[in-house]
Amino acid sequence: MREMTFTNAAREGLTEEMARDPSIFVVGEGIGARGGNFNTTTGLYELYGPERLRDTPISERGFTGLCTGAAMTGARPVVDFMFLDFLLDGMGELINQTAKIQYMSDGRVPMPIVFRGSIGIVGASATHHSGNYYPIFTHLPGFRVVVPTTPRDAKGLLKTAIRSDDPVFFLEHKALLNSKGPVPEEEYLIPFGQAEIRLAGSDATVVAIAAMVNRTLEACAELAGEGIAVEVIDPRTLAPLDIDTILESVHKTGRLLIVDEDFAPSGIGAEIAAQVMALAFNDLDAPIARLNGVHTPTPYSPSLEAAVIPNTKRIVEAIRDLLAE
Repeated sequence: MREMTFTNAAREGLTEEMARDPSIFVVGEGIGARGGNFNTTTGLYELYGPERLRDTPISERGFTGLCTGAAMTGARPVVDFMFLDFLLDGMGELINQTAKIQYMSDGRVPMPIVFRGSIGIVGASATHHSGNYYPIFTHLPGFRVVVPTTPRDAKGLLKTAIRSDDPVFFLEHKALLNSKGPVPEEEYLIPFGQAEIRLAGSDATVVAIAAMVNRTLEACAELAGEGIAVEVIDPRTLAPLDIDTILESVHKTGRLLIVDEDFAPSGIGAEIAAQVMALAFNDLDAPIARLNGVHTPTPYSPSLEAAVIPNTKRIVEAIRDLLAE
């Protein structure tokens, strides 16, 4: 396999799909000749021009509605919104139109649209550029929510998202964009709803979300020196959620910790914990634990920003506390 960055792998997936299907086009702020705020479309404008790489004004609700209508007519738009925080201006369109049109049309009108952009706290981006918000979209019927962690997954899941007839949120954590990893040269897709076991272990299960996967693996490397074997699960998609892989792991280890940069109240961790309690209560040897970011707007100060995010040290402590139960 080749070694590629997360961003380059995802862009390769987009390039391949645009070459395969002329109905795919991209809209967003700065995604034309400039190539996107995070280089998501670099080089594509030279290939496809302004008809398929359409720069927009700062008008999230406008181009969300426009692309929802385009998807209803058979096109496959990719909405590149840079930061998920920005797309919140289009919530009325998203909730009442994009998510519901398939239901309202009795399945006769598909909704093949991808909402793509960055999430996460990194680089002193402050509170208007650091949101995660994925629990909101997993709560709404109709949406698929994808949170890839590796370059391989970024490409394979983006290709699946573009080919889907459902609206998909493809959310890329900013801390992962320059990370490198192996990517197959041959054509491949990664199905939704299949978690990946990033590390096998028998003492405890950790379900980690997005950038927290890598931090959890760092914590587990430290604990391995003490003879502690932790199983790390990366869900990859949050809607649909592969609860079966989590249940199988908990059956083996008897303990579960969920590590998520996003807020704890009404979060993904609460949903995973509720399902495990309902379906695998007798497998648990200790209460389910959660480790989340601090429930506060994201500070601008780098030192304060670092204080609100789960780090390797806190993950190590959380796993030790879970094993002590």
